[in-house]
Amino acid sequence: MSWTQGELEALRRAYAAGTLRVSYDGRSVDYGSAADLLSRIRTIEREMAGNTSSKLPMAGFAGFGRGER
Repeated sequence: MSWTQGELEALRRAYAAGTLRVSYDGRSVDYGSAADLLSRIRTIEREMAGNTSSKLPMAGFAGFGRGER
């Protein structure tokens, strides 16, 4: 889905104001919680940045040993 900067700004304003109802382009959406609203903001930001992957980068730890057990 393509998002507009206006939609993203409306979501950010609602989150900053502590409201769960977002209105833009003649439409209104009610979110269940602030976490739901923030999740939508992050999803749109990722998609607008060109990173559509929902997975987080994976980090690993290297282990070193001298072969003694």
